Amino acid sequence: MLRINQIKIPVTAIDNLDKASEKKMLEEKLERIIGTKDYTFEGIVKKSIDARKKENLSYSYSVEISSKHEKQILNKNRNNNNIMSTKKQEYVFPIKKTGECVHFPVIVGAGPAGYFCGLYLARAGYKPIILERGKCVNEREQDVEGFWQGEAINPESNVSFGEGGAGTFSDGKLNTGIKDKEGRIQAVVKDFIQYGAPCDIGYVSKPHIGTDYLKSVMEAMRNDIISLGGSVLFETRFEGYEEWNGHLRVKAKCLNKGAGQEYFYLDTDALVLAIGHSARDTFHALNTAKLYMEPKAFAVGLRIEHLRTTINNAQYGDSDIAKRLPAADYKMTYRSSEGRSVYSFCMCPGGFVVNASSGEEQSVVNGMSNHGRDEVNSNSAIVVNVTPEDFDKEGFSDYGVLAGMEFQRKYEALAYREGKGSIPVQLFGDYREGKLSSEFGIIKPNIKGSYTFGNLNNCLPAFVNNAIIEGIIYYGERLEGFSDNEAVLSGIETRTSSPVRLVRGEDFMSVNVRGIFPCGEGAGYAGGITSAAVDGIKVAEAVAGYINSLFNL
Repeated sequence: MLRINQIKIPVTAIDNLDKASEKKMLEEKLERIIGTKDYTFEGIVKKSIDARKKENLSYSYSVEISSKHEKQILNKNRNNNNIMSTKKQEYVFPIKKTGECVHFPVIVGAGPAGYFCGLYLARAGYKPIILERGKCVNEREQDVEGFWQGEAINPESNVSFGEGGAGTFSDGKLNTGIKDKEGRIQAVVKDFIQYGAPCDIGYVSKPHIGTDYLKSVMEAMRNDIISLGGSVLFETRFEGYEEWNGHLRVKAKCLNKGAGQEYFYLDTDALVLAIGHSARDTFHALNTAKLYMEPKAFAVGLRIEHLRTTINNAQYGDSDIAKRLPAADYKMTYRSSEGRSVYSFCMCPGGFVVNASSGEEQSVVNGMSNHGRDEVNSNSAIVVNVTPEDFDKEGFSDYGVLAGMEFQRKYEALAYREGKGSIPVQLFGDYREGKLSSEFGIIKPNIKGSYTFGNLNNCLPAFVNNAIIEGIIYYGERLEGFSDNEAVLSGIETRTSSPVRLVRGEDFMSVNVRGIFPCGEGAGYAGGITSAAVDGIKVAEAVAGYINSLFNL
């Protein structure tokens, strides 16, 4: 197999072509590059936009081919670093089950980590039981839409809790910085496509699924888990565990049952905690049970909205062909004058800002896009790192390992009060001056949920506000229009990652309780849909190996 990188085709040449015509054009370029027609086109590996020369926008492709003349092609092009030999990496679950275990594995959480862990265990025959405190995705969607329309929040079914996890109401981004030589990343993408995600996520640069697709994708994945012998119990909240006769006993509560019927127990030899980064009551319960955890750094900040055309023009130029390109994204980093890391997070081209609160009297925002990314505004969080030392300085040292969680809670409550129950918003120019905004300019908020003017300086620590202002000004020097005084800020973004880490060893098991497997973003081992899904697969491997060792399967 050969991979050929950096195949450039002008956007003007390929715009509006169907897949077959695009493939034909690529093959014509390939024949000129490798000097032969005797090959088989295996597929596009990557497709991205090269906008370095705005007067000559092009698509850049990486493709794979097979040929009986591979050695000759490599020898002829030995000075071309864009032509290389490669091997197709096909992931295979490494554990085989040969008998029956005494107790089925229990997985807490139906987000990407929990579902991928459950899916691979189910495929291997281990019949996992998945507990999810929230509702199935269709019922969850009704609760979320109702909340955005002004209904009271359902603390068990919202943007954070329910089938698919927090990622279901996001952009569905799949790009990740993790490395995985075993092919798990490709396996995750392949599974998403199998369950209904758009096929282009297999090769486009910075792939995303979109909220509109994610809902049906997660439902299809759940149905497959069940068809393979697994179980998914919705509106079932994990309440804790105890060690019992050489195994674990899980306590759970059915949230839709009457008094006296709601509690039940499950015996298991493997308990996977894929609980998500907002499960504060669960963190409390685990801390009380003395499961070993440690505080960790995360980031807090605000969402910023610009017109989608502003970002597109800054990245692509304003030519007619540029206007037909997909919504542009950006990634910004900056080191503040106080040494703080300031960066863009979860950028949503052509999307919404959403009220992502998961409890009463808190204001939390996130970003969300459909697959088309065709909304009028583009938004991103601009966030600043905070550390356990900051939590101590803010007076939360008495909370121990949960100090970061209380730090989040304090500022979310301040934001809620600043917005009088709605999302507080402010123009960037007024935020810089510390004054309340009175009217919007050309940029109107595209927000799911009610919003009102507020002073966002009152919603975050001064060092965070100062760093955000510095960062936005710096970004404006590199991306035209970014630091416009009429850019709309909303607050606050606090759930960038988990405030704690459930510490595990190289065997993926808790360092102090045998049989417990911390997993995914809430446990502190992932930072997005793909990394969470990959971690779920890794934990599934560890769980299967552990169960086999217990029962000689």
